[in-house]
Amino acid sequence: MKIINGDVDLERLLLTELPDLRDVQVRGSFYCSDNELRSLEGAPTHVRGSFICCENNLKTLEGIPDYLGINFICYSNKLESLVGSPEHIKGSFDIDSNNLQTLKGGPKYVGNFFNCGNNNLDSLADSPIKVGGSFLCHGNNLKTLNGAPSFIPDIFLCSDNNLQTLEGFPTHVKGSVYCTNNKGIKITEKMIRDVCDVEGQIYV
Repeated sequence: MKIINGDVDLERLLLTELPDLRDVQVRGSFYCSDNELRSLEGAPTHVRGSFICCENNLKTLEGIPDYLGINFICYSNKLESLVGSPEHIKGSFDIDSNNLQTLKGGPKYVGNFFNCGNNNLDSLADSPIKVGGSFLCHGNNLKTLNGAPSFIPDIFLCSDNNLQTLEGFPTHVKGSVYCTNNKGIKITEKMIRDVCDVEGQIYV
């Protein structure tokens, strides 16, 4: 297996597919954003740093590395499935602005923030059990928050949804809560404080 001690940067090369790097171990980060990739086939199986593949045409995570050391950042693609995601992510997991209708197959433990905003989710089922930072689920079609982690160490952002109830709301948020522009019921600060211990500010 070939070892690359630094980063690999394949950004903005108009790639429609990755070169075959499956026998390569990257000890830095791997960048392949802003291409025309339809698949991650050919990606290294081992990346010690972050794996950044934003702004492509990815519909699935087929080919994602078996080992990711820090972050997985995959916003602005066309993802329809998270099947194949690592179960544990040491850093952040960002899948904002995709076509996801479900979080099935996603990670169960995320060391930093988890961002599933601006998708087509109507449920937070299969969310991570534990996050180490913020939890962002804004811009979906959520009617409840069932499935969200009960404890959020930083910000909880659930604005721009269609909440009909606060069922499933986290019970403890150490940062601030943003729950603005809800298309369902009118949500007040008191309603949130009645169900959640919020240490920061509440924006409704």
